[in-house]
Amino acid sequence: MAEAIVMPKLGMDMTEGTLLNWTKNVGDTIKPGDVIAEVETDKTAIEVAAEVGGVILQLIGTPGEALKVGGVIGYVGAAGEAAAPAAAPASVSAPASVSAPVPVSVPAPTQAKPAPVVAEGNGNLPGGVKASPIARAVASERGIDLRLVKGSGPGGRITRADVLAFTPPAAAPAAAPGITRPVLPLPEAGPDVEIADTTRMRRIVAERMTESKQQVPHFYVTMEIDVDPLLALRKQLNESLDEAARISVNDMLVKAVALTLRKFPNLNAHFYGDKIARYKRIHIGIAVALPNGGLMNVVAHDADKTALGTLAVENKAKIERALAGKVKPDDVSGSTFTVSNLGMYGVDDFIAIINPPEAGILAVGAAQKQPVVKPDGTLGVGTRMKVTVSVDHRVSDGAEGAQFVQELKKLIENPMRLLI
Repeated sequence: MAEAIVMPKLGMDMTEGTLLNWTKNVGDTIKPGDVIAEVETDKTAIEVAAEVGGVILQLIGTPGEALKVGGVIGYVGAAGEAAAPAAAPASVSAPASVSAPVPVSVPAPTQAKPAPVVAEGNGNLPGGVKASPIARAVASERGIDLRLVKGSGPGGRITRADVLAFTPPAAAPAAAPGITRPVLPLPEAGPDVEIADTTRMRRIVAERMTESKQQVPHFYVTMEIDVDPLLALRKQLNESLDEAARISVNDMLVKAVALTLRKFPNLNAHFYGDKIARYKRIHIGIAVALPNGGLMNVVAHDADKTALGTLAVENKAKIERALAGKVKPDDVSGSTFTVSNLGMYGVDDFIAIINPPEAGILAVGAAQKQPVVKPDGTLGVGTRMKVTVSVDHRVSDGAEGAQFVQELKKLIENPMRLLI
């Protein structure tokens, strides 16, 4: 019996992804876990793997199309088996499998090409402009004429990021009321000026971080931590491990944050206006700087329960896939709190911007040697590291933020608890 291949959710706020290409063809035999397609999200290209094995009977969608999360993008079954109707669009939610055969012949071994999915509703293009529904909503709120906006999506489709990044012409009225600063014209390119297009990744980062700083009331708590015990334990552990399995300082910090969040479930939460979702599982997002600019969070799932050695191996694999632009859906899904570490760049300390709807993010500076006063009052040398937690004031208050970093400090300064 033919089984459906369903478009997975590739991120917490994702509703669709753009099909880049199929990596398998109709007629190919696949097994569970085989990559069948590459899909582009707002952040990166992600490999989509099949959850079922068999012969590919049908592939629904052509490169450039927007595929809806939960929609059917193909069918797998036995060789010679009937495929599903070609009319089943990827934009319509469907169950994860199809148990009943369908009465059409298997198509020739070429990709099926149904009518492109148009996100405008009923296949229409209101105003003659190709734009996503959310782009239209944002444009309406800001008084922006979509005909003036250049689209960066497939086929020139206007995205929400395009609208947010749009600057009205100097002669046009300002889109947002109350802004009196004139719009400065773009300088001309020349020997002293290089003009570069803003990448899609950079626009998305700009959009989300601007929204976070404008809409989320951040507060910050900084604390200095003695990391000599942590570094000593790491050295001892890594002496018996192969290079591929070695534990990083960041792995230990992720584990420490996860264990600390057990005592502060209010910070392991997402804010949804009049509701707060407190999660019983702890999934830590790890901020990764991408080679061509931009950021991505890979996710250490159940970081509080996963053994430190296993966590290190999994984190390394996910980070390598992110840097190569080949992340899997599970790599980037479900974070409940984030850690951003700039210590490797020698940064003393910094504050990080919360990734909504999360309630907090921890910024980690470099571990540095410095003069310290020992408990007996003598002067010595120690290794200290500053951490700063950014917290959504709609979810928590300063006292809880302080208690969180205080508990984290205790755990890092007594790191054997990371191994329990």
